[in-house]
Formats: sequence, structure tokens, C-alpha cells
Amino acid sequence: MRRPVLILTLLAALAAPLAPVPAAAATPSQAVRWAPCAEDPAVDCGTLTVPIDWNNLGAGTFELALARRRASDPAARIGSLVINPGGPGGSGVTSVLNNWLSFTPQITSRFDIVGFDPRGVARSHPITCSLELAQQAPDPLSIKDQAGWDALLAFNKRYGDDCRRRTGPLFDNVHTGYVIRDLDALRAALGDDKLTYYGVSYGTLIGQLYAERYPRRVRALALDSNMDHSLGTQAFLETETWTSQDSFDEFVSWCERTASCALHGRDLRAVWHDLLGRAERGELTFPGQPGVVLRKLDLIGVAFSAFYGPAWSELADLLAAMESGAQVASPLLAPPVKAAGETVNDATFVFCQDYALPVRGYREWDRLLRRSAAIAPDMLVSAAAHPLTLACQGAATPNPQHRLKLDGSPGVLLGNALHDPAAPYTWATGTARQAGRAARLLTYEGWGHGIYGRGDCPTDAFDRYLLSRDLPAKGTRCPAVPPAEVTLKRLQPFPGPLPGRPGWTSALR
Repeated sequence: MRRPVLILTLLAALAAPLAPVPAAAATPSQAVRWAPCAEDPAVDCGTLTVPIDWNNLGAGTFELALARRRASDPAARIGSLVINPGGPGGSGVTSVLNNWLSFTPQITSRFDIVGFDPRGVARSHPITCSLELAQQAPDPLSIKDQAGWDALLAFNKRYGDDCRRRTGPLFDNVHTGYVIRDLDALRAALGDDKLTYYGVSYGTLIGQLYAERYPRRVRALALDSNMDHSLGTQAFLETETWTSQDSFDEFVSWCERTASCALHGRDLRAVWHDLLGRAERGELTFPGQPGVVLRKLDLIGVAFSAFYGPAWSELADLLAAMESGAQVASPLLAPPVKAAGETVNDATFVFCQDYALPVRGYREWDRLLRRSAAIAPDMLVSAAAHPLTLACQGAATPNPQHRLKLDGSPGVLLGNALHDPAAPYTWATGTARQAGRAARLLTYEGWGHGIYGRGDCPTDAFDRYLLSRDLPAKGTRCPAVPPAEVTLKRLQPFPGPLPGRPGWTSALR
């Protein structure tokens, strides 16, 4: 997540859904080469050889990186549960190694938990780009005229050419349309007749498109914090901006009713806008690091990352420290001490190959920004969606948006929070409408990104579905759990959301 790479969707060019593949159709596969992982011998690591280009098998192959935690009760084992933590750019291998998704013993006893790094990500032939160039990416609020827009397009081409040169042929073949074919090859290599899968955030797009292409190869798809792969540029930006503002409003409401909030009894919105003004004038620095100057979008990104938890108390502490000039604050993000190297793995290009987001020049961009500011008077923009939209200008999109069509797939479970900062609840309802009777929506009436682990209600519903394929009753809603009671390791802020600031990482664990 160097330039912003989150979980998002849209429709600027309609594309017909892929035709379902009959269950009898062959998928290239082989046995996975497993061995104890160097990081943790209790976990198996392996690779699977897959084509660079599924439509041109002569273009070469690469190794898909895998990790597996075996079921703790082999006698009761159902099969493999393949997981993806989102992004794009999230590492399934690291998620398994660190037990990031924190599944319950009911799941880990009966499934091998298998994570994979999607093509172009982490250990699976990563998209490699110049760190120096990545740090020069324009942010959405820096473009003031057509000349600035033209400079953006020129930068995108220069940066894309650099990444393509460093990465090789895989660079143009990292879209989710090919990820799902890798996933089907993995399913076959694991020896499972049908796929059992949990995906969160961008990982839900993988599950949705898999069900669309391979409906008869689905056992259970649990999709948490969902994408809506049918939205155009304006709808995409507006829904993302709205949900970001909604999370800010929830933060303000919490602070007003919570005596322990560092800004309790204050006009939090006034404090926030004063900080935005200081950032715009170049006067805002990171507490304890006077050399780290925060831009306006950086500040918005800090809040956005906190809403993933949500880490409201830590955010209030940080804003209070910024206001007072204190040199110590509760950690949210850790700015880089020094550059980690000369290159960076930039999975933004996965998103750009999945989403066409055309903007016809500066005048249209300015109109979109003004519309966003009207929708979100505090957040102004989405710290993810607007930078992503800029990054994708001029990019080719081999897997563009379309309305989801699930024919012949068994029931799919969709879960979403009402107050998700990055995956709007309207995306889940829209996807559920497109899927029709093939999907069931579970609503969590709380906050944050990802609902598995937020109390017994959503966790039990996901577990029951994965174990026995029993869907919750139509219209099921789960009560909110106070953020302070949500302690699972996976519920942490979005890592590195600051556009153009490679190296920033989440400081909460």
C-alpha cells in the first residue's frame, strides 16, 4: 500500500460478465511444493506455478506464493479455507503466518487455512517500481489547473513505464480476472472439488468474480466488507466520500458522549478544520517528528486509517497533540525513519486494471472535488478513492466494471458494517441486489472495516456458514460492539494510507 491501494469499485465502461465455466472443464494445476516456513516452522510455505497470461500460455509462468496452517483436528477436517485480506496489495501469506484474521477454533480445527499472495503482490512476482518516483505522485488536492492535470498524466506514464520495465510481462496481467483463474488452479492443486473462501475488502471482488466464472466450483464464499463492481467514476467517488464523512461523524458523536476522549467538551470539528488549515499552509508536523510535515491529504489519511479499527481514542489523542504542539501522542501511523530501499511494491496497478475511472481533464476533476467537498465538509475527499482515481488516469483496464451476475452459484454470504470507512454499506446492498437469490446480506450495525470478529453475532454467522453452508435469515442484523471491546489483531488501521508517502505504516497492533 504505497500509493493508496484499498478496497474499491466502479463502472466507467460496461463489460459483459465472463461466461460460467462448466464444472467438468479442466484447469491447469499441479501439486503444491510445501515445506516449513522459515518465519514459523509450524506453518507450511509453498508455491504454485501459474501462467503469466492465461490467454497466452506461451508467455511464461511465475510462482504463486502460498502459506498453510493445517487443521488442528485432522479427523474432522472439511478441507481448505482459502483467504485473502484485501488491498489490493494485502498478503495472504503474511496473514496466515501472523494469524492476522484470527479465526475461531471452530474454523481452525476443521479447515486448513491457506493464504496466497495474488499475482503482482508481495512474494508473488511483485510489481516493482522506483521509490523515488512513487514519492512524487500528485495528491488530489494539488492539481489547480489544466497544466497540473497534464503533468499528472505525464507522471502516470513515466511511473507506469518504470514499473513495467522493472516488473516485466506480468505487469500488464495482474487484474482480478486472472487472479480468479490462479485461485481455481490453487483449489484444484489443494485437492478440493469445490472452493471454500473468505475474503475481506478487495478480497470480496475476488470471491464475487470467482462465483461468476466458476459457479459450480463453489462450496462457500464468505465475503466481508464488500465491493460493488458496477459503479462509474462519479458514483464511486461520491459513495467513498460519503462513507468517509459518515465515519468522521460517528467519531465526533463518540467524542461528544465519551468523557475519556481527549477532545471531549471541545468543538472537535473546529479543531479539525484548524488543523486542516495549518496543513494547507505547511505548518503542521507529526508529533515528536518536527521534520515530518503533514499535508492536508496526509491529515485526512491519518483519520481515515483510524476509522478502520475504529481507533477513536488514539485519533483524538493524536489530534489533541497536533493542536497543542505536544511531542508525544498515541501512535496511529509511524512515518518512515529512512527509505527502506530503492524500490517499492505498488499494487495500485491491480486496481487500475480492474476499474476504469475516466476523468476528462481538470475542469471535470475540479467539479468532482467540489462535489466531494459538499458531500463531506470535514473529510473533503476519500483518502483512498481520490488518489486511486488519479493514479489510474491513462491506464489500460482489461477487467472493467460490470453488474455482477451469479447464475448457478450456491448461496454466497455478504457481510458489511453500517459505518465502514472504505466499503460503503451501499456497496453491499448494491451487490446483494445484483446477486439476487444467490446471496444473503448480513448487516453489522457498528463501525470499522471487516465485521468478522466483532462480537458473537457476525462471527457465529460466518462460522456457521463456512462449516455447514447455512445462511443467516434474510434481513439479519447484528448489534454494534463498542470499539474498545474489539481486540482481535486483524482490526487495525489501514496500513500506509498516505498517498505519495511510501513507508508509512500502521503503528497499532
